[in-house]
This record gives sequence, C-alpha cells and structure tokens, in this order.
Amino acid sequence: MKIRDRYIAKTLFTYTLVVLLVWLSIYSFFNFLTELNSVGQENYTILSAFKYIAFQMPEVAYNQASPVILLGCILGMGHLATTGQLLIFRVSGASILKITLITLKNALLFIIIIITIGEFLAPISSNFAESGRANALNNNSAAIGQDGFWIRDGGNFINVKKNIDGKVFREITIIEVNSLNKIERVIKSDNAIFDGNSLNMKCPKDIKDCQSSKIFSINDLSNFDKISLKERNSYNKKVSFDQDLIDSIEKEPKDLTTWTLIKQIQFLSANKLRSGVFEVELYKRLIKPVTLIAMILLAMLFIFESTRDVSLGRKIFFGVALALSFEMLSRITSAMALSFDFNTLISAMLPSALVMAISMLLLIQKSVR
Repeated sequence: MKIRDRYIAKTLFTYTLVVLLVWLSIYSFFNFLTELNSVGQENYTILSAFKYIAFQMPEVAYNQASPVILLGCILGMGHLATTGQLLIFRVSGASILKITLITLKNALLFIIIIITIGEFLAPISSNFAESGRANALNNNSAAIGQDGFWIRDGGNFINVKKNIDGKVFREITIIEVNSLNKIERVIKSDNAIFDGNSLNMKCPKDIKDCQSSKIFSINDLSNFDKISLKERNSYNKKVSFDQDLIDSIEKEPKDLTTWTLIKQIQFLSANKLRSGVFEVELYKRLIKPVTLIAMILLAMLFIFESTRDVSLGRKIFFGVALALSFEMLSRITSAMALSFDFNTLISAMLPSALVMAISMLLLIQKSVR
C-alpha cells in the first residue's frame, strides 16, 4: 500500500513540477518582452531585466499555486487513468475515496510549501527586484515616492502632500477633532520624519531661524471661536500606525503580506473605517487550502468519469477552464459582498464550500456503486 501511495505522490509531484516550470517560463517570456522597452535606459541592461524577472518568480509561483496544482493533479491522475494504472489500483482494492484522499494529501503538502515560500521568501525577493530595477533606472525613492495621502488616526486626520520613501514627509497637516466632532487644533509643518511611532516635525539642519510647526488652537467656549497661533522649532506627535501601514498605502491588497493585511484591517477597524477590500483578500488567502481541495475534488470527478478516452489537450483545456471559472465565481461573490455589505468571510468561503459539498457527494455516490 505504501508503494502505491508513493507512486501516486511521485506522479503528482512530477506533473505539478512540470506545470509550474512551464507556467513560470510563459510568465518570464512575456514579462521579458515588456522589460525590453526599458532596456538601454540609464544602467538598465538585459542582465538587469533577467535579475528582475528571476526575483519575481517566488511571488508568481505563490499567486498561481491553485491553477498550477489543479493542472498538475489533472495531468498526473489523467496519465494514470489513460494508461490503465488507475483501473488496476481500483481492482486491487483502492476505492475512489481512497485515491482521492491520497491525491489531496500530496497536493496539500505542495501547497503548504508554496504558501511558506509566498509568505516569507516572496516579499523579500520582490522588494529586492523592485529596488534593483529602480536603482538601475535611477528612479530613486525621492523621485518615485512623491504621492501624498490622507489617513485617519483615532480623532486625528492627517494629510501629507508628499511622501518620500515612507519616512520623510513634506507639507503635513494634522487636524485634531474632539468627541463632539469639532476641530480643536490644526498643526501644520513643512517637514516631518516618521520613526514608526511618532511624527517628528522639525526644521532641516541647514535652515536657521525656522519655525517648523504652526499650531492653531480653536476655542469655541465663547460666542465667537477664538483661534490662537503658536510656532515651534520642533513638535512631536504620537501616532498609532506603523511603518508597514505607510508602506502599504500605495500597494494593492494582493501585493501585501498576510501579516500586513491583518494589521491594516485592525487599524482600519479601530478607526471605524471600511476594511472590506482587505478582509476579502485576507480570507481568500486563509481559505486557499480549502479552495484547492474543492477544485481537486471537482477535477477527480472528471478523472473518474472518463478514464481512457480523454486526450492531453482536453485535460489541459478542462483544467484551465475550471480554474478560470472558479476564479471568476470567487471574484463575483467578493464584489457582491463589498457592494451589498455581506459578510466577507461567508462570501469568500461560499464558492469553495458549495463545490466541495457537491463534489464530495458525487464522489461518494461513485465510490459505493
């Protein structure tokens, strides 16, 4: 029995690895064609383009893990079916459910490895790739990080006109609001340095007699609002957000690590801001193994339905169509959850749960026949 299990595992691993290599090769080819437009600019050479594409590989493998493993399982189990080996396994006493469980066990082992790479290696390699490309093109952080942002921090509303590398801010305004939603104080500064815990507003060393911070205090206790002005050379403002949140402002949720997504959701929820987009992405990642199980169960139905008369092209077409259909269904349910305020966790799990339940029921029926 162990020999049979190892043989199935070896077959699945071989075909999944081949699919992964082909998938990465196709990605690399089209991405290289795109990078050719930048080759020759500044210090960006063909070697720089190859390095950039190579360091993007872990992230691509992580993002495309589900369709890769699905195709690997379809091709691997399809090979056993078309060569009659799957029929021999069944005659020797292995039920459909037993073979399905062996397939799931090996597929989940592969996806755990991919998820580990995606969560720990991919962020490091992707950041290295982006910084290397930017340096080769002489796009330093001061040139590419000029977009400002608004952010709410408890009772404070913070506006930054220019964000330079996530640590140096230009033209910053802090609006402090009390429990009655009335403005109590407005702080304006030309410069601020973010150290991860606070905003340090002070003048640059090369400028003398600089009043870096202007503090406008508003007193509405009398019939007329009284506004007083104070100027300081330095002012320190504690904040509740950290460097990860600032770095994530210009990124899409899919580009953030799972830990950063969790912190982003906690921060937004604490400040009574909408976090649905980040919750959808987080739950999609958390239920990724469940999604994979559902897709493989559906694929196993196809394998056991047609054991010998299925060509390689038809298997590949079925696998790609299945992956694309499932992805489209997942995106539709996610969009509906955001549009109609449905529970994001339920909307993320619903497609996988339905497919898993239907597939498992049909596989049980086939197994008892």
